[in-house]
Amino acid sequence: MKRALPGAGAVLLAMLAGFFAFGPGIAERQMNVVEGGPLPEVSGEARALHATLTIVDLHSDTLMWARDPLERAGRGHMDLPRLIDGNVALQVFSSVTKSPAGLNFDRNSADARDNITLLAVGQLQPPRTWTSLAERSLYHAARLERAAAEAPDALRLVRSPADIDAVLAGRDATGRPVGALFSAEGLHNLEGNAANLQRLHDAGLRMAGLAHFFDNELAGSMHGLARGGLTAFGRDIVTRMEDMGVIVDIAHCSHQCVAEVLAMARRPVVSSHGGVQATCDTNRNLTDAEIRGVAMTGGVIGVGYFDGAVCDTAPAAIVAAMRHVRDLVGADHVALGSDFDGSVTTAFDTGELVQVTRALLDDGWSEGDIRKAMGLNALRVLREGIKPAGSYHPAEGGRWRVDTTPLPPALPENAS
Repeated sequence: MKRALPGAGAVLLAMLAGFFAFGPGIAERQMNVVEGGPLPEVSGEARALHATLTIVDLHSDTLMWARDPLERAGRGHMDLPRLIDGNVALQVFSSVTKSPAGLNFDRNSADARDNITLLAVGQLQPPRTWTSLAERSLYHAARLERAAAEAPDALRLVRSPADIDAVLAGRDATGRPVGALFSAEGLHNLEGNAANLQRLHDAGLRMAGLAHFFDNELAGSMHGLARGGLTAFGRDIVTRMEDMGVIVDIAHCSHQCVAEVLAMARRPVVSSHGGVQATCDTNRNLTDAEIRGVAMTGGVIGVGYFDGAVCDTAPAAIVAAMRHVRDLVGADHVALGSDFDGSVTTAFDTGELVQVTRALLDDGWSEGDIRKAMGLNALRVLREGIKPAGSYHPAEGGRWRVDTTPLPPALPENAS
């Protein structure tokens, strides 16, 4: 029996080594899927127009996965080479820190087993990330910063409007550099401590959703149990975000949370990734009233490419949601929010974004509106939203104009 133990130990070690080496990659291949079916043919006109666009994607979850974002991968939806292939000028990279087991669109408990903890351990992330949500986000921010340091001519961090301008001014015929802005998918990573917002801002955070798939200390989730509105802590954090230059993202917020954020908003609000109920009646998508509310702040709606956002994966379905936003509140409030690498199935990856341009042309969009929807609208909101307080105030029509006075008090809760 004693002689068998070393052999059994070796087998166990080999199994563990195999799990850590191959398990996360296998999981990602199963969760971040490109369908691989035939896509519509892209015309020369669409390719020529696409090559001249300034493209911005408001949401991807690539930092969650243990692969080098600078290297072309054989799995997932996004990496730097595919961003360049797709002519993306600026990509928002989100930090996902908690995801409940049995995740669904209807009801999720914050107390359920957390899949991201398993992923952090399985990917051999630093032990500090195994028990702390704040440390997970700081680790993701450090990964993004390290990637930009390793490839400064190809990937540049965006933390200020001047950084946006530098990225755009420096882009060459090869599609480099690509701007990278850091966000968070749910501020449960604050761990109930407002001081962590400053820590994350110092690490590059410039956009954040308040909730993800469960209710937290700040707000109710569209997919939570109570689905309530903002807590006192949540209201305080929204005010701090606006003062500091962190854009408020209402994706995944409950309807009550959305209403309360829009009522108190003093700066542009975004819905970074999702859809609209008019074309895809799922509970994570925005109602027409919510779309109008976002537009009144000067914000944008980033439309996703997955079934839960547009009830399909076809480029035409994506454009149908974009068209509804345009027709309801105008072309100035349409944006892209892929949710690439967010455990979703899509019809194409980042390198094939020309499919969206083709679908917009096929749908009869003007060149000017295509340029807005594919990136110029998002750039406007990012430039305005990541400036610290004292730079903008609401003007007539809910737009923002340059000013040096402090932000006004929050709007009353019953403001429309």
